[in-house]
Amino acid sequence: METTMTWNDVVGLTQLTDNLQNAIKHNKISHAYLIQGEKLSGKRMIADIFARALQCEAGKALSEHQETLFEMPPEATGPRPCNQCRSCKQAINGNHPDIIYVTHEKPNVISVDNIRQQVNGDIDIKPYSGDYKIYIIDEAEKMNVQAQNALLKTLEEPPSYAVILLLATRAEAMLQTILSRCVVLNTKPVPDDLIKHYLMQKVEIPDYRASICASFARGNVGRAIELASNEVFDHMKSSVLGLLKHITELETNQIAAEVKKITEEKFDTNDYLDLCFIWYRDVLLYKACGGFGSSCPVIFKEELTALESAAKYYHYEAIERIIHAIDRARSRIAANVNFDLTMELMFLDMKAG
Repeated sequence: METTMTWNDVVGLTQLTDNLQNAIKHNKISHAYLIQGEKLSGKRMIADIFARALQCEAGKALSEHQETLFEMPPEATGPRPCNQCRSCKQAINGNHPDIIYVTHEKPNVISVDNIRQQVNGDIDIKPYSGDYKIYIIDEAEKMNVQAQNALLKTLEEPPSYAVILLLATRAEAMLQTILSRCVVLNTKPVPDDLIKHYLMQKVEIPDYRASICASFARGNVGRAIELASNEVFDHMKSSVLGLLKHITELETNQIAAEVKKITEEKFDTNDYLDLCFIWYRDVLLYKACGGFGSSCPVIFKEELTALESAAKYYHYEAIERIIHAIDRARSRIAANVNFDLTMELMFLDMKAG
C-alpha cells in the first residue's frame, strides 16, 4: 500500500474510519487504540493514515514551531491528512520524529526489552514537532506477557500527548487489562462487489479476474490485491481448471498424478479447494440458468463453453454430492487425515458424477 493514501482509499470500512475521523474532528483522541483484523485487512494502512492525520498541519494558520506564518498550498487546507504539509511529507518519507514504529528482532516475539526501550523509555520525551507522539505496534499479539505488562504501566498513566496504536490479528491473545484501556476497532469483511469495483478501477484488471480475486479474498481487500498480481495463484487456477474440465475422462493413475502435483507445486490447499468449490458452484448456477450463460452470475465467465458441458453432464444431486465432498475433504485435511488419499477420494467423487 502506498503511504500517500487517504481515508477515501480505505474500501468498505466506513464505520471504522468514521470513528477515527470523528475523534479528530471533535478533538476526542484516546490514548490507546487496538485495531483488530486479519492479515492484509488494512490495519497498517489505517494506522498510517490516522497517525498522519493526527500530526497533519492542514488548517493551522501558524506553525507552533515557527515565528512566521506557515505557508501551505491551497490543497492542504481540507480534511486531514492533506499529504502536502511538512508533517505529512515527513510521515510519507518515513522520517517523522513523532511517529514511532516499534520494531522487534525475533520474528515471533515482541519482548519486554522492545517495549521498554522503544516505548516506556521514550514516551516521557515531549514531541519534537507534532501535537502528538504516536507509537504504532504492529502484530501486537506477539508481545509476550512481560512485554504486555510493561506496556500496561504506560497505558495506565500516559502523557497527555501520547497515542498508542496496537494492531493485532488476534485480540484474544492480549491481556484483558490491555484491552480494557484501548478503544477496540475491528475491520470487517468488505462486500465482494466493492472489492471487485476497486480492483477494476485501481488495479486495472478485467471483470472476470476481479470477480475471482474478490471471491477468494473473503472480504479482505489487501488479499484481493495480492491475488490480483500473484502468478502462483494464476498457475494454480489454470491447473485446477485444466483438471476439473476433464475430470470425467481421467484414469485413476492420472488423478493420483494430479494429487502429487499439488504437493510438488506447493499449492495452497485451502485456495485449491476454494477453486474446486467455485467451479462446481458455477456449474450449478449455469445449469439453473437454463443455458443463458452470458447473463448467469458465474465467476469463471471465460469458461462458459466448459461450464455448459459440465452442466449437461452432471445432475443436480451429483453437483450437491461433489460440493459436500469438497467440504469433507477440507475437514479431513484440517484433521490431518492422509492428504493424498483425501484428495484422490474427492476427485473420484467428481469423476463419478
